[in-house]
Amino acid sequence: MAREYNFDGIVGPTHGYSGLSPGNLAATEHAGQPGNPRSAALQGLEKMRLVTKLGVRQAVLPPHPRPDVDALRRLGFAGDDAHVLERALRDEPELLAAAGSASAMWTANAATVAPSADSADHLVHFTPANLSAMFHRSLEAPVTTSVLRAIFADQNHFAVHDPLPAGTAFADEGAANHSRLFTAQGALHLLGWGHAGPARAALPTRHPARQSRAASAAIARLHAIEERAVLWQQAQAGIDAGAFHSDVLAVGNANLFLLHEHAFVDPAALLAELRGRLGADFRSMLATESELPAAEAVRAYPFNSQLFTLPSGAMAILAPRESEQSEPARRFLERVVAEAGLVEAVHYVDVNASMKNGGGPACLRLRVVLEDRERAALRARVFFDDALGAELESWVRRHYRDRLVREDLADPKLLDESRRALDELTALLKLGSVYAFQR
Repeated sequence: MAREYNFDGIVGPTHGYSGLSPGNLAATEHAGQPGNPRSAALQGLEKMRLVTKLGVRQAVLPPHPRPDVDALRRLGFAGDDAHVLERALRDEPELLAAAGSASAMWTANAATVAPSADSADHLVHFTPANLSAMFHRSLEAPVTTSVLRAIFADQNHFAVHDPLPAGTAFADEGAANHSRLFTAQGALHLLGWGHAGPARAALPTRHPARQSRAASAAIARLHAIEERAVLWQQAQAGIDAGAFHSDVLAVGNANLFLLHEHAFVDPAALLAELRGRLGADFRSMLATESELPAAEAVRAYPFNSQLFTLPSGAMAILAPRESEQSEPARRFLERVVAEAGLVEAVHYVDVNASMKNGGGPACLRLRVVLEDRERAALRARVFFDDALGAELESWVRRHYRDRLVREDLADPKLLDESRRALDELTALLKLGSVYAFQR
């Protein structure tokens, strides 16, 4: 029996708004505002509770240690931790903001995953994303790899690969550009990509494309799913509208695929390809520009929703509150419920702290399909239930600040607070020593 688990990133103690991602319109708009890490983390936990109450399986991934003083040392800031942070704030505040980013909370970018049922070698494959398109996110790959190898340690069931080589040619943004679709006829992995390399293919004119085609192809090879992979280019119009990842304008689950007409190049041809390979049971819902302008889809994030199968076999959508407040976005989701014949309800959730940085419900989770025998091989305490939820909430309330601005990242007390919190968390989750400061 195979079941899907949503691994959500726990929001980190340094959550804030530094506007570090060009092309992410929400992050740019809210740059410089004070953050509330405690409230943001509690919002994330509340979303996990709602998913669990709906009968969908939920798990967690821990935050990364921030600020990353080792990264700052590699950039020439010398001395003890306090001196490194002080000088970075004085001389290069943007670098301090990057080293302090809590961006690992968006675990849709943590890795790309293929279940054992799809891979030729019958292993569950993970490739941690190198996230090389953005400096602050590129810092995540080593810790993500360490965490995934601690959780999915049994090599009889799991293969956690090294991240792809860094650089534009193999820029990899993880599962935010990946959708797994399946019918009785088989399973397909749709791997979206934005550019074909530094000197090939037209690039968007306004915002940068992040995912490379070569990275998507490499992941298909590593995961032994080449026969099941469909590599398709993101539409330049969508990226320029602010859809920096495929999941900003498209989401799929089982035999249902929802997309905007500006999500991919030639959407009609893409849907024909998917239908031809998945058969008559495949269903899709396309939002046109006239029905739902891409700019409004980027603002309200109806496609960056969680689309999942309930225990009843019907599907449900978990959408951000902003989609409910947007008439075009809400009407599209209502049309999906009325016409697709597969979705029974839309549930709206408040993840505004994440949305202000351009991350909706789908950004906050990594989908992992596990057979029962694979689930039984995991020893870490990462599966969400009422008891773990209560302990995590208590942990957040004890350790997290309720206000954070960029200058606070230079406070050595914040670094100490974060390390103590993560040290306690890894014991709570039974992860062992996954962070460099613990070794």
